[in-house]
Amino acid sequence: MQEISGKTRVVGVFGWPIEHSLSPTMHNAAFAVLGLSWVYVPFPVPPDGLQKALTALPALGVVGVNLTIPHKERAVEHMHRLTPIAEAIGAVNTVHCLPEGLLGDNTDGDGFFRPLQERRYDVYGKNVLLVGAGGAARAVAYTLVQKGIKQLTIANRTLERAEHLADWVRVYGSTVEKVEAISLRDRRRLQVAMEEANLLVNSTSVGMYPHSDEMPPVPPEWLQPNCLVYDLVYNPIETCLLRAARQQGCATLDGVQMLVWQGAIAFERWVGQSPPVATMAAAVRGKLQKT
Repeated sequence: MQEISGKTRVVGVFGWPIEHSLSPTMHNAAFAVLGLSWVYVPFPVPPDGLQKALTALPALGVVGVNLTIPHKERAVEHMHRLTPIAEAIGAVNTVHCLPEGLLGDNTDGDGFFRPLQERRYDVYGKNVLLVGAGGAARAVAYTLVQKGIKQLTIANRTLERAEHLADWVRVYGSTVEKVEAISLRDRRRLQVAMEEANLLVNSTSVGMYPHSDEMPPVPPEWLQPNCLVYDLVYNPIETCLLRAARQQGCATLDGVQMLVWQGAIAFERWVGQSPPVATMAAAVRGKLQKT
């Protein structure tokens, strides 16, 4: 790491809690490799302190910050301008301090999609089963319908939330042939969706440490070998879902890749140059393997 001085540029992340964040690990590793006098700092910002913290950023000379739970949606009203994707999703995970004010962006969707591009997986015309209907699911769904998927099935424990997300998706996915919502308790419809899926995405936190022995209620025996299974959980790197999917002959993607790419896109916005993505990924995986 470069010596911190009055010339050091500062970026960081707001969250509550924030101790678990892996963002400082990957960003500071990237700064070190590039020899940049930048530092990425975790800021514990309670929910009632978000507005004050955001307002203070320009005065402190902070270049920008990422936002994590519980700030993504609440930050929208405090931005001077939003990127089209942040406006559509209604959530901000990256703030850039510009002379004209705070620019709110959302890199989750692109961060989700870049690993698919890296492995040359074309989502156009595919059937997708999306498990979960929270904030991450919204970013994923928006991105997928923009990329031309054929069918999207949203499966959630609470059917009402899945239906609400499906209604929202239909506004932005006019070219998608079918968007439907199902309950994870509806075994018949879930089995059909799994057997038809070319891509299954778990956007829930089920299976995340310390509950690593859990997996979403999607029986792996219903998966077809031509289905790519993408688990957004990144700790542990290999979740129960991914392990079971591989046993069924499915290709898999782990959540570390989305975590790294959404950070890499924010890095490029702030710094103005491409980050060493492989270095960032290695730093994250090394940190996770030690936990």
